[in-house]
Amino acid sequence: MQIPAFITMLKPDMASLGYGLFLAINAASVWGGSFPFLPMDFQTSSVLFWFFLAQSVVFTFSFFASAAGTYWFPNQTRRFLVKVVVAPYLLGWCLLIGGIYFPSAAQPLAFVGGGLLGLGSAGFYMLWQRLFASQEAEEGNRNLIVGTAWAALLYFALYLIPVAVTAYLIPLVFLPLFGLAVVLKSRTIDLDQPMFEDIPRDHPRTYRHVASHLWRPALAIGALGFCTGIMRSLAVVEPSVGSLVNVLSMLATLVAAVALLAAWTVKNLHFSVGAAYRVFFPLVTTALLVLPLAGPEYARTLAAVLYALWSVAIMLMMIQCAQLARDGGINPVFVYGLFGGIVYALHDVGFIGGHYVESLMVFGIPSVVLVVVVAIWLLGIMYFIGQGGFRSAVGQSTADEIELMALRRPQAPASATGVQLGAGDAGAGSGAATVREGETAVTSSGSTGTATPAGDRERQREAGAQDNLASKTNNHPESEYRDRFSKQMAMVREAYGLSARETEVAELIARGNSVARIAEMLVVSENTIRTHSKRIYSKLDVHKRQELIDLVESFEPAEG
Repeated sequence: MQIPAFITMLKPDMASLGYGLFLAINAASVWGGSFPFLPMDFQTSSVLFWFFLAQSVVFTFSFFASAAGTYWFPNQTRRFLVKVVVAPYLLGWCLLIGGIYFPSAAQPLAFVGGGLLGLGSAGFYMLWQRLFASQEAEEGNRNLIVGTAWAALLYFALYLIPVAVTAYLIPLVFLPLFGLAVVLKSRTIDLDQPMFEDIPRDHPRTYRHVASHLWRPALAIGALGFCTGIMRSLAVVEPSVGSLVNVLSMLATLVAAVALLAAWTVKNLHFSVGAAYRVFFPLVTTALLVLPLAGPEYARTLAAVLYALWSVAIMLMMIQCAQLARDGGINPVFVYGLFGGIVYALHDVGFIGGHYVESLMVFGIPSVVLVVVVAIWLLGIMYFIGQGGFRSAVGQSTADEIELMALRRPQAPASATGVQLGAGDAGAGSGAATVREGETAVTSSGSTGTATPAGDRERQREAGAQDNLASKTNNHPESEYRDRFSKQMAMVREAYGLSARETEVAELIARGNSVARIAEMLVVSENTIRTHSKRIYSKLDVHKRQELIDLVESFEPAEG
């Protein structure tokens, strides 16, 4: 039953096919440890090192610069680099090819070409990310995953073309093709969405909030980038490692994308970068620990496996950044630029550090041992910070903690012997769906209307605080549901395909919060909440708040 749906999902359109071709060409020029379609005698260690150094540093800088540009100059960057990213990418490839014919200038040509390719590829990544984030979540994620799957197929198809021809086809044929695809699809972007209309400096609190929530998952993926950077330094020294890295990376990308699509056709999927990192951490540290004891074959295999995982992580990173942009009404270039900048900066640290440490001998310790020691130490530090650092370690309570009650406790006042619940605290029905006097509630069109005056202001503030706490939790275990309504809302989410943010907003709407109140609680703009409310009402096929409440309270999941 699911096979036809799965095959239909694999069918590419212009966006996914163009993105796949871009990834395939990028794998042949930017991310591997060697160039599979350029002569091997051109690929000396010095040429490869200076190329990848320039490419990596400029690539990372371009991500941070893109984030800064969208924050400080939003109007000028609304049509971000659509017409100019092709030029540095084309020129970079031309200089790389030129190094073959001018061996005496191969190193400087490769260095400049690497910087230009880093700039151009970063620009293209921003264009694709902006396009996918601007689309509905299902469409954008599908195009991203399908494009990633097709990238592997297109990459291996390049081997069917004579090597001497492929090097020229890339800048003259393939680059114009995927450049044209992204330009044409970018014209379909609705620039009236809150993520593009927003003026960041008018909402600094929102952007600080987003930045404070994305650096930890960025650090987790960056830890993998750090390890792949070390392995890239190994690939530069031995180009045969780079060839293996390219092939296995694309194979892993194909398997991961196809598996993700297959799973997506039959069930809702939820990912946690932090949880993935907790699994990844002990495995990679153990693998690195074995590196000094194993032979060169193990090093080549480890490099290939890490780059394969890296390719998968990049795909998941783009999905998460697009979700953050949609949920918060934040310019996707800002989110992706900041998130990716952190990730690729750690990759650069691994690459540069691995290259220079390999040439050192400190206190008679072999260089490979130094690389492993430094890598494991940095991974441990990043794991510690990613888990919350000292603040989390000191402030978090656990099930096995030792508890010592105070020997002298203040005596409870007589009036505190019992707690009375007001009518509005009983559940999420009509009592829980009230708002403060003078506030407004969301309607099906995303507009606002006057709400019924509420009773006790203090009780409403407490209810708002509870809502704020609940809104920070995307996936509630059953024991953590606030009440029956929250549990019903979780089932509605699964049945109707609401995102985590849409579920938060829907529950807050049903509980009677106004647009302004929800925007304040979730630290986003009011326009973003109105956009979410329109999507919620459309997905649930309801037209007003009471219909939403009725749907949730009466919802019964279908059996089987």
